[in-house]
Amino acid sequence: MARVLHNLLLFLIRLALKIRVLGYWSLIYGYCALCTTVALLKLWWNIILRPTTTFQWGVRETPPACLNDTSLGTHCYVRIKESGLRFHYVAAGERGKPLMLFLHGFPEFWFSWRYQLREFKSEFRVVAIDMRGYGESDLPLSTESYNFDNLVTDVKDIVEYLGYNRCCLVGHDWGGTIAWLFAIHYPEMVTKLIVLNSPHPSVFSDYALRHPSQLLKSSHFFFFQLPRFPELMLSINDFKALKALFTSRSTGIGRKGRWLTAEDLEAYLYALSQPGALTGALNYYRNVFSSLPLSQNHVRSPVLLLWGERDAFLEQEMAEACRLYIRNHFRLNIISGASHWLQQDQPDIVNTLIWTFLKEGEGRKSYRN
Repeated sequence: MARVLHNLLLFLIRLALKIRVLGYWSLIYGYCALCTTVALLKLWWNIILRPTTTFQWGVRETPPACLNDTSLGTHCYVRIKESGLRFHYVAAGERGKPLMLFLHGFPEFWFSWRYQLREFKSEFRVVAIDMRGYGESDLPLSTESYNFDNLVTDVKDIVEYLGYNRCCLVGHDWGGTIAWLFAIHYPEMVTKLIVLNSPHPSVFSDYALRHPSQLLKSSHFFFFQLPRFPELMLSINDFKALKALFTSRSTGIGRKGRWLTAEDLEAYLYALSQPGALTGALNYYRNVFSSLPLSQNHVRSPVLLLWGERDAFLEQEMAEACRLYIRNHFRLNIISGASHWLQQDQPDIVNTLIWTFLKEGEGRKSYRN
């Protein structure tokens, strides 16, 4: 009798797991279909309003001068033997100084860290990379190339190529997600972790499934699962949607922030208008649902989490919840009036808070190899 009850219990557990998995993927595909319908309606409305310009967009042939600003650093390239990929990065500061590595988000590239490259090069070897699929780094074609394991391994390979065995790691948005994961899997290589507007991946997945409001704010995750159509929607009207991400009242940099200049915006359009650039950026999203939940969660490095109060994509409650997964010092700073694009929106405040965090505990000497 006990054996029968045991087998019945195992059967019920397996059945519950299967139902949960089925419900999970049903939610994803159902919401994806809803987002697609909304996008199609927007497309038809654009065609009605702008029949001659909707499908007009152009590749920017010449980089704006700001991308070659020598005060930001030197443009360099590295080819990683294991993956065969070539990565582009901008570096400044003396080579012997401790490494501060910057990972950008979507839809950005190394240029999003321009204020931090100038600020921290006095004490660090600062390096801002174009992550795989972005900017001048190689663009793998398959979506499987953008899974979490490959993205984390890229960071490890680049740190080691630069001649370091550890770094102060700074990430924003998708770069923040990869920074969290890198700190989880390679704790010995992260002296301090600094994340901007990106929750711990487990916090995000748990919170989004329990809060419809966050699920709505994350609707782009579902829409981007589609092949090709998201690229079209981001390109129409000469990349109007991309421009709006940074400049609109709802999602862009706040009224009190440091707005993008016309040249800054053109830098983003130059990078993202290149053939295949949008597909590379979107492929990060096309692997995310199969990569969660995480098998490991805990972060053992000291963590600074900076959060823009006006983030249009992520609810602030997730920031405090990150504390659950950190087994070291955790500092959270909510920046009033700041948007999702935090390091560009409020660079002076961000830089000051980072300096304060770096000086805590062991001090700056702890960053040296």
